[in-house]
Amino acid sequence: MHAEKLQHEFEPKIVAFVCTWCTYAGADLAGTSRMQYPANVRVLKFPCTGRIDPVFILRAFQKGADGVLVSGCHPGDCHYMAGNFHARRRFAAFRALLGFVGVDLERLQFSWVSAAEGGKWVEVVTELTEKVRSMGPMKEFKALENEEQWSGALNTPELREAFESIT
Repeated sequence: MHAEKLQHEFEPKIVAFVCTWCTYAGADLAGTSRMQYPANVRVLKFPCTGRIDPVFILRAFQKGADGVLVSGCHPGDCHYMAGNFHARRRFAAFRALLGFVGVDLERLQFSWVSAAEGGKWVEVVTELTEKVRSMGPMKEFKALENEEQWSGALNTPELREAFESIT
């Protein structure tokens, strides 16, 4: 007997900003190990979570993401010494700003997944997908696409490519 795929009325679009060294490798491990998890996540890799500009998260929501995941090396295990500590402080302040502008903070999740934690990647992605699915589509920032006026400097090809590839 064939297992039927569950059909949902709404399939959320999740954007994941991940570090190359840990979380991306953990997601790759999950894939090569043939672990099952929702295919709702678009992964964008960065050298370090410390390089993820908070404006990228806003852009992801603006371009239609229903949820955003930021994930990197466990604190103390950063390949760039303290990049994830900087990211953690920056995103703590950024969450307050998101709440202020009306983003439901349940749509944004931070996690630490190492290269050896393919199973944890599956849990994080599945949990976030289910949570966002139950919340429904994010509509608040779609109107901002036509009003985009960001003055940030995309001064490296890597940052330019990452910014342009968000959703």
